[in-house]
Amino acid sequence: MKSYLSNKARPDAVAIAPLTAEALEGWLPRQPKQTQRWVAESDFRARPGQICRLADDAGRLVRVLAGVDKENPLWSYAALAASLPANHYRIEGTLSRGAAQTAALGWQLGTYEFTRYKKGRNGFPTLVCPKAADGKTAERTAECIFLVRDLINTPASDMGPAELAAAARGVARTHKARIQVITGESLLKQNYPAIHAVGRASSQAPRLIDLRWGTRGPKITLVGKGVCFDSGGLDLKPAGAMKLMKKDMGGSAHVLGLGKLIMAMGLKVRLRVLVPAVENAVSGNAFRPLDVLQTRKGLTVEVGNTDAEGRLVLADALAEADREKPDLILDYATLTGAARVALGTDLPALFCNDDRMADALLRHANAEGDPLWRLPLHRPYRPQLDSKVADLNNISDAPFGGAITAALFMSEFVSPDTPWAHLDIMAWNRAGRAGQPEGGEAMGLRAAFALIAEMASRHKEKAKSSRK
Repeated sequence: MKSYLSNKARPDAVAIAPLTAEALEGWLPRQPKQTQRWVAESDFRARPGQICRLADDAGRLVRVLAGVDKENPLWSYAALAASLPANHYRIEGTLSRGAAQTAALGWQLGTYEFTRYKKGRNGFPTLVCPKAADGKTAERTAECIFLVRDLINTPASDMGPAELAAAARGVARTHKARIQVITGESLLKQNYPAIHAVGRASSQAPRLIDLRWGTRGPKITLVGKGVCFDSGGLDLKPAGAMKLMKKDMGGSAHVLGLGKLIMAMGLKVRLRVLVPAVENAVSGNAFRPLDVLQTRKGLTVEVGNTDAEGRLVLADALAEADREKPDLILDYATLTGAARVALGTDLPALFCNDDRMADALLRHANAEGDPLWRLPLHRPYRPQLDSKVADLNNISDAPFGGAITAALFMSEFVSPDTPWAHLDIMAWNRAGRAGQPEGGEAMGLRAAFALIAEMASRHKEKAKSSRK
């Protein structure tokens, strides 16, 4: 990833004046009449993402007025990086530490392009990093978000289970993490039968990716759904519903990106990342409707629908995650259309069995401008997953509340006393916006990182206190 942040002061850098609509009203009357007329003629109202270029008498660009969103300015700065001509820029005035960090990160995020198959634009503008900002942190965060986007955007022909495992090995190698990949028939020998059942029909063998890093601090386990392509299995999806299924490994992309950020920032945690990587394909040995599958936990599952495969592979991974009783299990999954119907495509659904943990995650989501919305693990819906021939069914017998019943299914594989949060995400921008091009997207990643950083900090302070 190329950085478009500079720590060197540039006397020739073009000044940027960030303004909200309210701030513009007080700022404009203090400007020269010529500037007031130009702003009026340009119809600049400081709407988020709107810019107004000011030139000197010689026609040289000397100032840019930038409309920023008062509530979440991150993407307004991304819009600047995406729309201004290649040059050096600086932000006027003194920014608080938080505002400066937001500006730096937003700027870098605005430079994202997916260029694996098509050449991108010839460079982006460079921002002189605000004094209060940590440019390295902004760069590392953007790099990990770019990894998430790149993995999701890559088509299944180049991002199957083997390639996903290779990407995980690359992350592990960079940060000196340990990694194990259990593949094919070895999944049965090591008791991951549900992962094997879902992935066995593909020409690429299913596998479980298991990455570990760190020796001190709270134990954090990330679990990501890695269905590299979902045909629906024998309950075949229609063409329209299948078109975007290269993104069905979006959960795995998120935990690899989040894990990479945790390692890059050196958080004092004991990190584990688990990714069940499969393709839900159709062939003579595909698992079938009404098959009864074994799981790692010992529960039997009747297959009500082969297109509800993500929760099946996650069941084995969550059972393994729970075995070690970590301080937090956090899973990401592109799991249900029901969550999208309830909340739309930009707002991930959060399910959590621990109110304190949920409140902390939502607090960080609000602070980071990385939104989440909590939905209930409504236990009275649990009987909808009952089966007459197995311990439970993988789908509800009712057409309502599908995101809740999916989360309830997964909760069967996590002990009630293990803090667990489940994010049901879209992982995709349906339309391009500044800093958020159409395609793969990281959702809830910055909020989760902030929560884990807080957990690490509290663990460190607690350890210090116990030594006194």
